[in-house]
Amino acid sequence: MLPVPFSSCVVFPSRSILIKTHRRFSMAETKRGKPKILTVNSMNPRVKDVEYAVRGAVVEMAIGIEKEITKGAKKPFDHVIHANIGDCHAMGQRPITFIRQVTSILQYPELLLDDPRYPEDVKEKARFILGGCGGQSTGAYTDSQGITRLRECVARYIERRDGGIPSDPDSIYLTNGASEAIRTILGLLTFGRGPERTGVMVPIPQYPLYSACLSEIGAVQIGYYLDEESGWSLDHDELQRALDAAKEKCVPRALVVINPGNPTGQVLSRENIESVIRFAHDNHLFLMSDEVYQENIYDPATQFHSFKKVLHDMGEPYLHMELASFHSASKCYMGECGQRGGYMELTNMDSDVRVQLRKLVSARLCSNVNGQAIMSIVTEPPQPGQPSHELFAKERQAVLDSLKLRAEMVARTFNTVEGISCNRVQGAMYAFPRIEIPARAVHEASLQGIHPDVLYCMELLRETGICVVPGSGFGQRHGTYHFRMTILPPTDEIDALLQRLAVFHADFTRKYAD
Repeated sequence: MLPVPFSSCVVFPSRSILIKTHRRFSMAETKRGKPKILTVNSMNPRVKDVEYAVRGAVVEMAIGIEKEITKGAKKPFDHVIHANIGDCHAMGQRPITFIRQVTSILQYPELLLDDPRYPEDVKEKARFILGGCGGQSTGAYTDSQGITRLRECVARYIERRDGGIPSDPDSIYLTNGASEAIRTILGLLTFGRGPERTGVMVPIPQYPLYSACLSEIGAVQIGYYLDEESGWSLDHDELQRALDAAKEKCVPRALVVINPGNPTGQVLSRENIESVIRFAHDNHLFLMSDEVYQENIYDPATQFHSFKKVLHDMGEPYLHMELASFHSASKCYMGECGQRGGYMELTNMDSDVRVQLRKLVSARLCSNVNGQAIMSIVTEPPQPGQPSHELFAKERQAVLDSLKLRAEMVARTFNTVEGISCNRVQGAMYAFPRIEIPARAVHEASLQGIHPDVLYCMELLRETGICVVPGSGFGQRHGTYHFRMTILPPTDEIDALLQRLAVFHADFTRKYAD
């Protein structure tokens, strides 16, 4: 029997490294002489096109280095700093007491509902949530859209946030984080083949969830560039350029906006949002507003404006535009990433489409009940006069104040380093600094078949233990280089991280100087 043929190729797409391995199986390789049914050559080809840079090649390298350190390998550092992902609690942020007290009772009410250590408003919230659960248990399935009384909590929150604009609980869907909701809407929008395929306008730089989802479902990504020189704002002419350029290969049907921005940290002005809404109206586009960082606002000169409120305030003819808005328990002051709580609100959705959506979510049974519960806690937290309010307000503000301090520290430090520039981090949880990469480093990267910023980030990781995400994983204008870094590490650690990164950049520049 001849050796089994094996081939491995490394493909470097436009936004990140994607390693693809192809193997042909001989009859002798499988039991009973039959080849494998599912191989990389027989699987859904769209899956192989999916890329997710936030957990891409640099992160895989970081995991490998951590394993080496565990086995006793000597490195210039004692641990890897994961500044690549917005995982709040993993980076040391403490959970909010009220959230954890309520959810602990939900898991074992027989033991804890009468525990005198819990404040009465905690018990009251737990009883309220359990009252909406079948059998008074979070282990029961819920309505596919989410527990009705919890959706009513979300609706009341939205009405308060938007100054009394009505919110219908039947237009709210509780989901496993915002990501699931975004995938669902993109799936509904996908239609046609070839040049008739759905095109979705996505900001560049973008959160890779969007490009990954669009690849998986076979829709076309229409990238529009944010204006870095104007604080990563949206520009009407750029939106029009991107739309016109895409019409030969697809039918543009939707426009995605991330506000506050990920990875860019900008907060859109009301004027900017109005311009986007007019553009979407004039070009008959479905609006998708990713607002998961709506409470992460650090620049006192900025303010969060929901797309729903601005659309409503603009009146006719914009009042009837289709809009899907998304929020999550993973970000803001909560940081409950692993709990997978989120919601979407649908505005002006066609009633017949709502019927089909109901069928789709029903097939998934329901989102996890703990996540639903947390969204109800987040949207209706302790109020003044209640036993838990003082501690809740103190913890919430401490988190947001600390993030604001770190946002200012990151941008200020980067802008003191020659060859690095960074826009002010107005909101969200990330900085997206621009880096100058010497021509020799660009050439070296081309020899290795990788993007120059990937080379930069890999060397940064090897030399300092700092793990960040190359800007090419999010998209960037040709000839520019960036990386995304979360502002989540604790204040003392982020200060040391920034100093170490500044030293590395100087060394990297000298190493590859012409």
